[in-house]
Amino acid sequence: MTATEPEKAPARAALSRLMLPGAASLRIAAALSCGQALLWPLQAGLVALAFAQLLAGGGISWLYVPGFLALGLLRIGLGWAGERAAEAAALNVIATARARILAREARRAGHGASGGAFAGAGALASLAGDKLERLGAFTLRYAPARARMMVMPLVILLIALWFSWAVALIFLISGPLIPVFMALVGMAARDASAAQLNQLGSMSEALVERLAALADIRLLGASGRVADDFATGAEGLRKGSMKVLAIAFLSSTVLELFSAIGVAMVAVWVGFSLLGQIGFGSWGEGQISPAAGMFLLLLAPDFYQPMRDLAAAWHDRADAEAVAAELALAETDEGPAIMGQGARVAPLPGPATLSLRGGVTPQGAALPDIGIRAGEKVALVGPSGAGKTTILRQLAGLDPIALGEVLVAGQRLNDATADAWRARIGWMPQAVHFTNESLAANLHLGREGDPWPALRLAAADQVVAGLPDGLLTRPGENGAGLSGGEARRLTLARALFGAPDVILADEPTADLDAETADAVTKGLLAAAGPHVTLVVATHDAGLAARMDRIIRIGGAA
Repeated sequence: MTATEPEKAPARAALSRLMLPGAASLRIAAALSCGQALLWPLQAGLVALAFAQLLAGGGISWLYVPGFLALGLLRIGLGWAGERAAEAAALNVIATARARILAREARRAGHGASGGAFAGAGALASLAGDKLERLGAFTLRYAPARARMMVMPLVILLIALWFSWAVALIFLISGPLIPVFMALVGMAARDASAAQLNQLGSMSEALVERLAALADIRLLGASGRVADDFATGAEGLRKGSMKVLAIAFLSSTVLELFSAIGVAMVAVWVGFSLLGQIGFGSWGEGQISPAAGMFLLLLAPDFYQPMRDLAAAWHDRADAEAVAAELALAETDEGPAIMGQGARVAPLPGPATLSLRGGVTPQGAALPDIGIRAGEKVALVGPSGAGKTTILRQLAGLDPIALGEVLVAGQRLNDATADAWRARIGWMPQAVHFTNESLAANLHLGREGDPWPALRLAAADQVVAGLPDGLLTRPGENGAGLSGGEARRLTLARALFGAPDVILADEPTADLDAETADAVTKGLLAAAGPHVTLVVATHDAGLAARMDRIIRIGGAA
């Protein structure tokens, strides 16, 4: 084992696990590809016999042409079926891997808890998009090429040995040089591909960060510096891509040279043997027959072709191993996960009560014990960082509970009850976030109903009325085109949609002027009603004063 083998083994194992969803289709594709390749010796035999008859001055048997055509059509059919099976495997592998990434991110708790290679939106988008697509080339080409490599050279070598030990010797000497060179090139190709993928992820992450800070960059007059940084990064990515291409072209050139030399040596031996200039290399007495000579000449290129195909796909394997290693590395840091499976289930039965006992913040600071009765309106107040948001997220089952327990509707909140509990909750997070859909879809989230009552309660109906496309407007991930207050009112309307009997709101009046904040407060209280439990985390003294009870976090109760 070489010095690089221990480093490559985890990447190979990760790639093997990644390919499991398409393993069955890949086996079918490999078998069909081998079957297609094995038909060529039969076609070559028909061509050789026909050629020998022509040299003898006779006519070609009428069976040769339809036989050749029938075998050709069968090869086309097997090739098409093999490509379809490989394509199905590729789509399955990519879709499964992408679903794993998205499901993993969806289940992770917020507050930037993600780690590893998925730390930023740019790196995540690059991995789930461009990088995963590279698995397609590997799946489509490498497995069929590897199967042909395992079968065809051995079959052709045995056929050649039957007719001529000299041709078999040529194959035995020249053939192993190609796999040896493939292994040497593969080490460099893997390293170059991994470096290029890292550069691509870094560029994607930098682009997302700069776009998010575009207004600040313009205000600070740093546009030139940012452009220079991107130019430097793009030049590095260009050099990395050219290095990968250089390795690919180098390996292709050397492999073509080896195969060309091997075919040429076979042609020289067959030619001189047929001319009677060489009296050795065949098993019988005298020179080789014209039919056998033509047969060997037709088979010689196909002895090397599977090796050349595998060499071409070797770079796809290097890319795929780099992607698999990055995905495996990212998955080693799972981070805190959201409770439940994210499934749509029936609401959890029982009274809308909540309690927290023995809770702690992510920093380890103790949280006060909290008990909230059904229908009670409670304000959590305290300095920033005291744990107000942590309490809300733990009550919603969005943050893991390291210590203590949360009881909701009289039951312990855990993976078994979290989805059903959240079916009763109207949740308003502190950070504004919309999906890449229309505003209507963002409000409904797959639920049925009229959004306008919730919009009026959140004082957001006029916001929608002022948008160019109304509810069909796409607000963008962070509410592009909306002010901070408008985006928060729309987020509150989403929480109030469907009349939940538990409302958890984090800073519902932040970024609002006094008049709008008063309207939102009235709407929030109207939505809560006498039978709805309302818990708000707020710095707004006016909102807190209108609650039934105030719980102070990080200070005296």
